[in-house]
Amino acid sequence: MPDPRIPEGIVGGFEFSPDSGRLVFTLTAPERNPDVWVVDLLDGGTRRLTRSSTAGIPPRSFRGPRVVHYTSFDGRRIPALFYEGGAEDAPIIVNVHGGPESQARPAFAPVTQYLLGRGYAVFFPNVRGSTGYGKAYTHLDDVGLRMDSVEDLAYAAYWLRERGHGRIAVMGGSYGGFMVLAALTEYPELWSAGVDIVGIANLVTFLENTGSYRRSLRVPEYGSLERDRAFLESISPIHKAGDITAPLMVIHGKNDPRVPVGEAEQIVDRVKKNGGTVEYLLYEDEGHGLAKLKNRLDAYPKIAAFLDRHVGA
Repeated sequence: MPDPRIPEGIVGGFEFSPDSGRLVFTLTAPERNPDVWVVDLLDGGTRRLTRSSTAGIPPRSFRGPRVVHYTSFDGRRIPALFYEGGAEDAPIIVNVHGGPESQARPAFAPVTQYLLGRGYAVFFPNVRGSTGYGKAYTHLDDVGLRMDSVEDLAYAAYWLRERGHGRIAVMGGSYGGFMVLAALTEYPELWSAGVDIVGIANLVTFLENTGSYRRSLRVPEYGSLERDRAFLESISPIHKAGDITAPLMVIHGKNDPRVPVGEAEQIVDRVKKNGGTVEYLLYEDEGHGLAKLKNRLDAYPKIAAFLDRHVGA
């Protein structure tokens, strides 16, 4: 018999059957990796069509977050997802989403579950500029307001420290990588380590070298080279790399058309020249992110080992 209940989670990928009698969708949740479901629109019955592998890991071991809010520098309440660790003072990884017009949502995140299993807590802030909270919130980080969202990250660290978490790393990919580098340069005293994955180190060279099809999409968000070059230079982490005191890991794909590999090379070179601690993973066969299983299996254990050395679960 079809089950009339749909589990709680995030649904998407909707498709109607040719006769419009059934609706197919994907469903995921923090404790549930994505599967395909179908609902009969006449009787309301639902069926789960696929059973995605958990690679032998008991689903009951997966953990979900709680939604929290913390107050930032201007009194604004910032929402976040907090995956708490086993210990009250567990080391924290503040994971910053990319975009910047995106949102951390409670979907299944295998890397998060991996880090939780190693003794870390993981904190996903939806800083100003994130989607899902109205248009006004989304535009609170546009151009000249860019660093307000970085200050939101700092206030996340303050909030976590008040609750006994003294060891805090910051990690993110793409625009989230920019946020990592900006956090390490603007608030170096707050962070125990940083992991920058395909991130932006220099907003000027990023806009000069990113794919032309992307540039026009980024200008309303970051500013233009013609009007805002001086400002873009002033907030680019590459020009403040001397302030990075926390150990840094940088990961990039050589064939990245969105954030060219030169962004990684710049920051790695600068931190090395300044005598800082930096580890660099370059994947010759990757683009914007880690798409290939063999590279993910190589990168994420190395990220975890880096965090263990410098943050310590």
